Amino acid sequence: MRQFPCTLEALVVRIDFSADGAWDALRAALFSPGKDGFLANVALVDDRLYEGLTPDQALDLIPAQYQHPLLVLADFITLVSTELPLLVVDRRGEPGRCVPVVTAELWSIENNLSGANMDFEEFVGAVDDDGVFRGF
Repeated sequence: MRQFPCTLEALVVRIDFSADGAWDALRAALFSPGKDGFLANVALVDDRLYEGLTPDQALDLIPAQYQHPLLVLADFITLVSTELPLLVVDRRGEPGRCVPVVTAELWSIENNLSGANMDFEEFVGAVDDDGVFRGF
């Protein structure tokens, strides 16, 4: 299987293709500033070649030059939930560990991990009762 593109931004890889309208809504949300005016620095990968990938399979497709500390997956849950929770995959501390993050808060984890201001563990520890990170 072909590797993901190498970018300076965090990759958001679509792995579910069941809802094009929801994908369009997700794309719009990713490039709209949140209530505090922040944006995640992301690049989208929208290719059916990657449909159904697991987090571990996705990590295997990251090129060696990709230096971002996380990978983001848009799966079925992302596209059927009104909060559009993305699956954020750790690449540094415990590669493959995941935390669901509502799209409106992706900027927080992306900005803080890419700037080495926080560790992935801090976001894992701040999830709500249902296991989703919705902010601090």
